[in-house]
Amino acid sequence: MTATLPPALEQTRDDFQSLSGNDRIQLLLEFAGDLPELPEKYRDHPELLERVVECQSPVYIFVEVDDQNIVHVFATAPEQAPTTRGFASILVNGLSGLTASDVLALTDDFPNMLGLAKVLSLLRLRGMSGMLARIKRQVSQKQREN
Repeated sequence: MTATLPPALEQTRDDFQSLSGNDRIQLLLEFAGDLPELPEKYRDHPELLERVVECQSPVYIFVEVDDQNIVHVFATAPEQAPTTRGFASILVNGLSGLTASDVLALTDDFPNMLGLAKVLSLLRLRGMSGMLARIKRQVSQKQREN
């Protein structure tokens, strides 16, 4: 059985699965260029961002849940770590705009669905899993606070 994914992440999964190994890496690198810049309110206050310790590179995540229960994900990753930036970009762009319940319902196995296990190290894939886990934990925490 295939997990149900939000439309943007379903399209991303399908795009990756339609490619072979090296082309998957190239697609991931293309996503790296799509990671939005942090809004000024977070650039000026890095202490609000949470470090993703599973990533070898310094990656930071922050989540907002607005009054309509819509999630907004923010992340930063160094330009010198394009695969990590690609993972962050996929999650930021794929999860922002979803409801909190949709984000929490996303399978924890999503990073493995991209088919990158044969071309990237387990350590790198664990980094993306760590990003997703932190996003989901922050969403859950913010729901309890509201």
